[in-house]
Amino acid sequence: MTSKQRAMLRSMANTMETILYVGKDGIVPGTIKQASDALEAREIIKCAIQQNCPLTAREALTELCTALDAEPVQCIGRRFVMYRPSKENPRIVLE
Repeated sequence: MTSKQRAMLRSMANTMETILYVGKDGIVPGTIKQASDALEAREIIKCAIQQNCPLTAREALTELCTALDAEPVQCIGRRFVMYRPSKENPRIVLE
């Protein structure tokens, strides 16, 4: 992914609501399933780490991207953004 493509995805994520939270149990199979479903539906999702989570946002982003074959877009503070093109109907076109 080029920096220009990443910048476009970052600008799209800027106005999005956080839809996935990683809590005190860290990343469990349920979290991975929820993230996969959300990525299939939206292609880009914003996630957050809760205060009592044992992982940092960067660690959680790396772990989720590896498990889901997704691209990391951005990680700031406790929030991070991931992108994965939809298999069924891709809507976001990266230039």
